[in-house]
Amino acid sequence: MATPLSDTSLSPLKTVAVIGLGTMGTGIAEVLARAGREVIGIDISEAQAAQAVTALEASTARAVRRERLTEQEREDVLSRFRTFTDLAAAADADLVIEVTPESYDIKQQVFRALDDIVRPETILATGTNALSVTRLAADSARPERVLGLHFFNPAPAMKLVEVVSSVLTAPTAVAAVTDLAIELGKEPVAVGDRPGFVADGLLFGYLNQAAAMYEAKYASREDIDAAMKLGCGLPMGPLALLDLIGVDTARTVLEAMYAESHDRLHAPAPILKQLNEAGLTGRKSGRGFYSYEASNSASVVRDALTPLESAAATPGRTVRSVGVAGSGTMASGIAEVFAKAGYEVVLAARSEEKAQAAKARIDKSLSRSVDKGRMTAEAAAETLDRITPAGSYDAFEDVDLALEAVAEDLEIKQQLFATFDKVCKPGAILATTTSSLPVVACARATSRPQDVIGMHFFNPAPAMKLVEVVRTVLTEDDVHATVREVCAKIRKHPVDCGDRAGFIVNALLFPYLNNAIKMVQEHYATLDDIDAAMKLGGGYPMGPFELLDVVGLDVSLAIEKVLHREFRDPGLAPAPLLEHLVAAGCLGRKTGRGFREYARR
Repeated sequence: MATPLSDTSLSPLKTVAVIGLGTMGTGIAEVLARAGREVIGIDISEAQAAQAVTALEASTARAVRRERLTEQEREDVLSRFRTFTDLAAAADADLVIEVTPESYDIKQQVFRALDDIVRPETILATGTNALSVTRLAADSARPERVLGLHFFNPAPAMKLVEVVSSVLTAPTAVAAVTDLAIELGKEPVAVGDRPGFVADGLLFGYLNQAAAMYEAKYASREDIDAAMKLGCGLPMGPLALLDLIGVDTARTVLEAMYAESHDRLHAPAPILKQLNEAGLTGRKSGRGFYSYEASNSASVVRDALTPLESAAATPGRTVRSVGVAGSGTMASGIAEVFAKAGYEVVLAARSEEKAQAAKARIDKSLSRSVDKGRMTAEAAAETLDRITPAGSYDAFEDVDLALEAVAEDLEIKQQLFATFDKVCKPGAILATTTSSLPVVACARATSRPQDVIGMHFFNPAPAMKLVEVVRTVLTEDDVHATVREVCAKIRKHPVDCGDRAGFIVNALLFPYLNNAIKMVQEHYATLDDIDAAMKLGGGYPMGPFELLDVVGLDVSLAIEKVLHREFRDPGLAPAPLLEHLVAAGCLGRKTGRGFREYARR
């Protein structure tokens, strides 16, 4: 059981004043009080101060019920939290943390007033995530004692704390609050003063791109959010997260980021301004990108934009057999998925040996599933029997769906589609699993472009639930309907998107990864700190550099180049550091070295 620290173990920062007792301020106060600090809560609103006390009483009562605190410890925590409505109450504080609204005027008023109240050695911290710590420090009579202390919401649960130094901050002040963060059970990351710092600096650019994608009507809000959750393992989709953070907050952070970077990727999407000015700021107002049951409710309710589940769909074509072209990991994984779902599968490669090797890989995968109790030996044997290896694409003459999973090279894919056109029967659907090439270019290599569609599976195909269904301007409605039906039968979640570079997931993921590389390139933060910030502050399953090394730096660079070429946005130009590593043959885990070094297998 976690118990509050005894006074003898505390750092010199024993008494802490928290100014602004909204959700974040109250959460920070709770963290401090539970760690043995005397906490002075200050808010100009008596009602807000009383609400903070009520919230602390409720959360500590829950902790007692869950046996995380004893009743005596709870009483001790509550006794250490006192509230006031006057800044003068901060006079005895060793550290002051302001968590007031994101406004220079408000924060500067607070800091100027504190100059006349607190002791000369008191450290003043701002909880801003968007405004310049340097500008706030310069306005203070003691700029060397001013820094940023950026907690993440909810403060009691989130481990990350960004400790933000300005050029004026004394190292002793940084050391003192870093020690405090560690004693609070947090993981501090040291960063310099720029809007968004590390976590929000990367997160809000990504959220902004998602808002712009939705505004362009490229994909529905539901499909954008599902794609990023299922394709990247994120805890929330970007539009739902914007509603949680607050559309107004996101706009403020992005405005600050754009003012410094002048990068179009940070220029707030117009829809953020429109929603903000209409008062549709997200969950707190009951409506943002989604509609909610009530203000501050997490329950999404149906609105005019919600897809109708009972909407009449275009009748699809019959699919009983599937041809999968390729012999690599992706091709064998996709063949396994279809065979498990009961489809007869022809797995064709450039030679009989390659096709047999791909089937052997599937056999091993199925055996692992049996060993883990995920399927019976009988079901595995039946699945494997449904797969017929072939050394020629002529074996696709009777399939209803021909799907290629060969090298990500447009010329190779076009040659293969020309072969499909000659071999496959009329009415067969021809699909590509490309992640970055134009689907319509594959379609134009055939005499039946209306039958061609994109089905972008994610690796490993048996485990990943997402399939991006990519229509070209020529794809027939019944082809699209068929592929969505097939996705349901193979237990995948289809999301619809148009035929443009990156589709949904890569178009949002790779600019984020590129921006992380730029942070390292500019010596703003270390690989480890950035990875820690995104895992601890954003709930990401992997940090950006872990992910880049897994994906492969060469693959990542190729996708970055495709995105830059398609959208012509300077902000999408691949970071030179990525190009240099690829040129040096440092491609990630597969070569033993990428952004990090790995033990050779």
